[in-house]
Amino acid sequence: MTGVPASAAGGTGRQPAPGGKLGAAAVNQASLWNIANILTMVRLVLVPVFVALMLAEGGYDPAWRSLAWAAFAVAMITDVFDGHLARTYNLVTDFGKIADPIADKAIMGAALICLSSLGDLPWWVTGVILGRELGITLLRFWVIRYGVIPASRGGKLKTLSQGIAVGMYVLALTGPLATLRFWVMALAVLLTVATGLDYVRQAIVLRRQGRAAEAAGERSA
Repeated sequence: MTGVPASAAGGTGRQPAPGGKLGAAAVNQASLWNIANILTMVRLVLVPVFVALMLAEGGYDPAWRSLAWAAFAVAMITDVFDGHLARTYNLVTDFGKIADPIADKAIMGAALICLSSLGDLPWWVTGVILGRELGITLLRFWVIRYGVIPASRGGKLKTLSQGIAVGMYVLALTGPLATLRFWVMALAVLLTVATGLDYVRQAIVLRRQGRAAEAAGERSA
C-alpha cells in the first residue's frame, strides 16, 4: 500500500481481482465471443438471408417481401444494440471495429441494390447513398492521423431515416403508404447529402488544424 489513489497513479480505480488478475479479466471481458460481436456476426449472416428472401419468386411476392423486411428489421435492431453494448460494457474489440461498419454497409447496400434491381427504387438514389458511405469511409482514412470526427445528431438521424425508408420500400406497400415512403426516402436522401457535406467540412477543418499543430511543433523543435 502506497497511500496514493489509483486515479492519481494513472490507474482506473478498479480493484484487482484475486491473485492480481485484473488485466486478464479485462482481456476476457473483451474476448471475441462477446454479445456485441455476436450481434454483429448475426447481422453479417442476415445479409445473404435477406437477399435470398428479397429476390424469392422474382422479388415481387408480398409474403417473401414481408419475410425480407423481418430480416432487415432484425439487422437494423442489432445495429442499434451491438455498439451500445460494446461501449457500455467495455466489449470493444479489433474485430468489432472492423466488422461492425462492414455489416452496417453490407445490409443497407444489399437492400438498396435489390430494390433498384427490381425497379422499386431509382438507381441514382442507391448511388447517392452508397457513394456517400464510400466517400466518408475514404475521408476517415484521409484524416485519421489527425483525429476522429464524432458521430453527430444529424448522422444518427440520417441512419434512422434511411433504415425506415428502406424498410418501407422492402414491404409491398400500396396507396397512401406508398406515397408516404417516397417522402421518407426523400428526407433520407436529403440528410444523406447534408450530413455528408458537413462531414467533409469537419474533415477539412480537422486536417488543417492537425497540419498547423505539426508545423508549430516543428518550429518549436
